[in-house]
Amino acid sequence: MITVSNPILPGFHPDPSILRVGDTYYIANSTFEWYPGVEIHRSKDLASWEQLPSPLSEKRLLDMLGNPASGGIWAPCLSYSDGLFYLVFTNVQSWNSGPWKDAPNYLTTAPSIEGPWSDPVFLNASGFDASLFHDDDGRKWLVNMEWDYRKTNVAWQFTGILLQEYDCKEKKLVGKVKNIFTGTAIKLVEGPHLYKKNDWYYLLTAEGGTQYEHAATLARSKTIDGPYEVHPTNPLLTSYGRTDLYLQKAGHASWCDTPNGKTYLAFLCGRPLPGTKHCVLGRETALTELEWHSDGWPYVKYADLNGTDKPRSVFGESIPNFPGASFAPPEPLAELPKPYSVLKNYRFDTNSIDRDFKTLRTAPDTEFYSLNARKGFLRLRGGQSPVSRFKQTLLARRQLDFSFASETYMEFEPKSFHELAGLSWRYDENNQYLLALSYDEQKGRVLSVHSMIAGVYSRTDDTALSKDGGIWLGLTVHGTTGRFRYSLDGNVWNTLRPVLDAAVLSDEYYQEGFTGAFIGMFCIDTANYAAHADFKCFMYTPLTEELQ
Repeated sequence: MITVSNPILPGFHPDPSILRVGDTYYIANSTFEWYPGVEIHRSKDLASWEQLPSPLSEKRLLDMLGNPASGGIWAPCLSYSDGLFYLVFTNVQSWNSGPWKDAPNYLTTAPSIEGPWSDPVFLNASGFDASLFHDDDGRKWLVNMEWDYRKTNVAWQFTGILLQEYDCKEKKLVGKVKNIFTGTAIKLVEGPHLYKKNDWYYLLTAEGGTQYEHAATLARSKTIDGPYEVHPTNPLLTSYGRTDLYLQKAGHASWCDTPNGKTYLAFLCGRPLPGTKHCVLGRETALTELEWHSDGWPYVKYADLNGTDKPRSVFGESIPNFPGASFAPPEPLAELPKPYSVLKNYRFDTNSIDRDFKTLRTAPDTEFYSLNARKGFLRLRGGQSPVSRFKQTLLARRQLDFSFASETYMEFEPKSFHELAGLSWRYDENNQYLLALSYDEQKGRVLSVHSMIAGVYSRTDDTALSKDGGIWLGLTVHGTTGRFRYSLDGNVWNTLRPVLDAAVLSDEYYQEGFTGAFIGMFCIDTANYAAHADFKCFMYTPLTEELQ
């Protein structure tokens, strides 16, 4: 029996756009302010996924300097036609300052999923979550949600899904714009994808916002510009109203067919820490199979007995490379959160930084991120403060597990309180924790824990170090709490106060955001942008204890 656990892409992997080309499947995910832009994974069997180079990895393709937290890349759409991969993406430059949103949409193409990607073409900025549909008559159509700043209630600012033709030769949108679908009573219609099957156009959208009322809504029409009728048991998929489900927040989806005619739906979900509403790992990607009924509509296969639209924690029958698989669906809460990743020991004696690591808003400048300045070490040169939206020096990777341990070995000789380096456990500029080695005029080298919680800064008393030289820094997280620690010899560890609240690093804390927790290394020099810290290694170890 072959079964696959959801989510298939754990940790911060929201807004999946799934695509099949030949015998290969691809999923593209939003990355928001994290660089490079758009995460892409590849699979042959829908069960195991390989991370590929991110497509938007050059400044000519993407520049997010100054973008707000949870701005940047929203809901990319990956498609294929005419021997080219097409990637449509939104680079959101403002979204939470009054009624306005600046959300320009772009298109780039490549002959291979690994590039090279063409210079982006500007499409429009009338709304976000743009998607390109390739019709069987050769015409191409862009759909995106429309944002109306004039409305006084956010639920009504999502005014529908716009349709406009795209001309490949002219590289621009042409013809009239038409609002083809204003959504349902769930409201907040966004995330559109168009499909064609058996002479029907199917419009799959997200509704309900991206929290616990999230849903995937489906409508269809005989003509591309409507009118669209809504699925008879809409929504197609949601977790709303079922607090017992392992996968919450189900919505924002896309689908693709297998070579043997099966249909799989990739969808966004979240897993709250047990006993809480906080999804510290962010919004993740899961899969489920759809089955087509005689009425011409798809339904979630092996749906929950109490409803046809509920997501399940596993899927398995009809996985393409396992045609003889059998599947008996378990109860939705047959398991507790468990490790989804493996121990990773990153060394910096290589020629390139592992693609697990991300930077903020822009590509890592070799003057500030260097593997060549000192052999066997990653050298980080001090950048701006941890609340800057421009030039922070931070290298971090996703938190993939509810419980984990992380360590790094660092050599750093600060000469001023302006100079800090160490470990960062962060959500965004307003919600983060830092274990920082710095300098005090009386005590010399000191360690302290810095916290930004809902935008309010605090710092613990300095801990003076007894000797110079390298230092081990660590973080251990057990579900809802974390503790920083340090060691001067790599053997004897000292745990620092305070106990850190993991909930701070979630979408649900303080104000709405759209990312998830990251852990990584940083260096700050608020005086001269010149001090440097050397890191020899970085380790991430999932912990296996169950959370009660």
